[in-house]
Amino acid sequence: MRIVIASDHAGFEYKNLVLAEIEKAGYPVKDLGTFDPSKADDYPDHAQAVAEIILSGRADRGVIICGSGIGVSVAANKFRGIRAGVCHDGYSAHQCVEHDDVNVLCIGQRVIGIELAKEVVGNFLGAVYSHEARHQRRLDKIKAIESRNMK
Repeated sequence: MRIVIASDHAGFEYKNLVLAEIEKAGYPVKDLGTFDPSKADDYPDHAQAVAEIILSGRADRGVIICGSGIGVSVAANKFRGIRAGVCHDGYSAHQCVEHDDVNVLCIGQRVIGIELAKEVVGNFLGAVYSHEARHQRRLDKIKAIESRNMK
């Protein structure tokens, strides 16, 4: 599984620490920045970069870190085919993949501690979509909504 990671200035510290953990776990990972937190940047740009890499097929899942996780989630979810979820606990991090086939994890550096952030990322990357009939039925409904509303 190929991973892409990005952050804005507010998630820069955690991005680098989480990136090291992802590499240590053996996943190929591409860092899309930010590379200098002292420069002005905007979280939608980082969400777009991650979404485009996933949608192009050059990565399977993404991790985006900002101050709260909310902004990057809102921005990433504007792309058809991206299912981004904010997770700040271990259960949600694996459940969102298993039930909802989430492909982008969003976390907030200002919300959780780094050890929990590492656990959340590990749970997200270790999870597999279940393909259970009830989950697939719901995912199909989400895709239908997306198809009607994201033209």
